[in-house]
Amino acid sequence: MCKLHNNWYLYIMNKKADHLERLSDPSSYFPGISIDCVIIGFDKDQLHILLLKWKERELWMLPGGFVNLDEDMDQAATRILEERTGIMLPYLTQFHTFGDVNRRDKNLLAEFASMLDGASFTKLNDFLKQRFISTGYLSLVNIQTCKPTVDIMSDYSEWIPVNQIPSLLFDHAEIVGKALEQLKSRINYLPIGITLLPEKFTMKEFQTLYECILGKTLDRGNFQKKILKLGILDRYEKMLSGKAHKAPYLYAFNKKRYNELLEKGIGYMN
Repeated sequence: MCKLHNNWYLYIMNKKADHLERLSDPSSYFPGISIDCVIIGFDKDQLHILLLKWKERELWMLPGGFVNLDEDMDQAATRILEERTGIMLPYLTQFHTFGDVNRRDKNLLAEFASMLDGASFTKLNDFLKQRFISTGYLSLVNIQTCKPTVDIMSDYSEWIPVNQIPSLLFDHAEIVGKALEQLKSRINYLPIGITLLPEKFTMKEFQTLYECILGKTLDRGNFQKKILKLGILDRYEKMLSGKAHKAPYLYAFNKKRYNELLEKGIGYMN
């Protein structure tokens, strides 16, 4: 779940003020290293990606930023997401490093630096001119509990369905594609269901999630048999639909059993 408390709004505003101050003098950043995050959610039978729209430009991007000299990469990824989206994520992991020589448009970066004035512009522009490699981070979240906010560089922070993603900045389309490949190839070892589904869900919703990730239709009977055999679900009362046919059961994850299986590398789809 997203981190929430009574002073959360003030906390995020302070984070964003700190972010702007560091951009004005980027000497506290580690040179040549950046982070880009692919945040994946599931809603209305579709996978979604969290994207930011560049302020006053028709350019969409992943939330990303730079690593401070005094912090670990994982710490940097968590901080960057708080600053740029206002959320703290429960699951965040590295999945690939992107290092093509021409992966960034330096003219656009100079335009970004122009958001600052005078000496601050010069410092940031010089910093951005260098070659950067970027480490991609992947996170899986429940869209219903994560409400992103807008940062100082963006007009919008929105969940976009995977099949409706617009043209993205720099190599961000490649980063998204690689993250989706990782999600598919590691489906047995990532906390897919427990992070993407609501607290209670139907077996159909669970199967639809896996079909979206794998890109294929699964046999209903076989899927249900495999899932129930794992013993990771607790069954609850039936949904009241008001219809004559039998209503489906609701399920929730048995977190203890679920985490035990993940630690052993035992997945759903064998």
